[in-house]
Amino acid sequence: MPEPHSQRRDALREHLREREVASMLVTDLLNIRYLTGFTGSNAALLVHATDRRGAEGGTVFCTDGRYRSQAEQQVPDLEHVIDRASALTLARRVAETAEQHRRVGFESQHVTVDGCDALADAADPCELVRTPGLVEGLRLVKDESEIEALRTACAVADRALDELIEHGGLRPGRGERDVARELESRMLDHGAAAPAFDTIVATGTNSAIPHHRPDGTVLAAGDFVKMDFGALVEGYHSDMTRTVVLGRPADWQRELYELVRSAQTAGRRAVYEGADVREVDSAARDVITEAGYGERFAHGLGHGVGLQIHEAPALSQRGEGTIDAGMAVTVEPGVYLPGSGGVRIEDTLVVRSSTPELLTLTTKDLLAV
Repeated sequence: MPEPHSQRRDALREHLREREVASMLVTDLLNIRYLTGFTGSNAALLVHATDRRGAEGGTVFCTDGRYRSQAEQQVPDLEHVIDRASALTLARRVAETAEQHRRVGFESQHVTVDGCDALADAADPCELVRTPGLVEGLRLVKDESEIEALRTACAVADRALDELIEHGGLRPGRGERDVARELESRMLDHGAAAPAFDTIVATGTNSAIPHHRPDGTVLAAGDFVKMDFGALVEGYHSDMTRTVVLGRPADWQRELYELVRSAQTAGRRAVYEGADVREVDSAARDVITEAGYGERFAHGLGHGVGLQIHEAPALSQRGEGTIDAGMAVTVEPGVYLPGSGGVRIEDTLVVRSSTPELLTLTTKDLLAV
């Protein structure tokens, strides 16, 4: 799909012109994928602020010989250079062209000190200037092709959990690791390239650990079982958490669950175009704090999601800025009671100009399985 990638490169060029940068060397593989569609493990991209020869004639993609055929298929609309040292090759290329003595941007946040020195030597006599976060800034707002990939990834996760429950996968006597493996296997069966991240399954007192790693702990009647998982589809990550009870819930479990569900509802309602990220966090956090559990909600409300499982914006008290239409974010409040158990409920949403689009559709009613 060259068209969306070309549009993204055009948007990057606008930022380069605003900063009076003649060209930019993109070396982060996720950013290269975003701008070109290339999914290999070695590449660099040189984007010129202006199309010197028309039709992006000045923009060059470089990878090594292993990916020659793949590059022809995935990046058909750019000039290719084949060389193992992709970044240094393009830095030397820009130094040998009419870009001499001009400003060349690079992704300083992704380059080591030694790498920076090597690029500066290769690009000499051009001036190498730091341009951190330019592509990541573009990635904040998803286009419709990205949202469709996210929508599909969320649907895969929904279906996997539905089948897990329907086929008795959550039952006393099973180990946390067994449940996690089955969830991941079902996501793969329904089209995921891989799990979006290491699946969390936490039962009983382990559910009070926000990021517990599944182990040999056995599910038991009366346990909370917290599952945080997602699917990777076309490079895009889904993220969802659901908490269930094995058997009949105790009163304290119902009360805790309803508190977290109320906070999650308040957080989702606060997600709208132009909302301050700290106010979104507060909308959910205040519900929990007023109930006396503020200290038991020890993480931010949510985060952006896309080509990475954790992206900007951060919906937290330490976050900055506002949310825009087209951003994909999670809303995931939790309350964790050491020695007893914990509840987290998480959805992935896309910010719209009015009501956000909910992508994770599994019920948030308390399930007793």
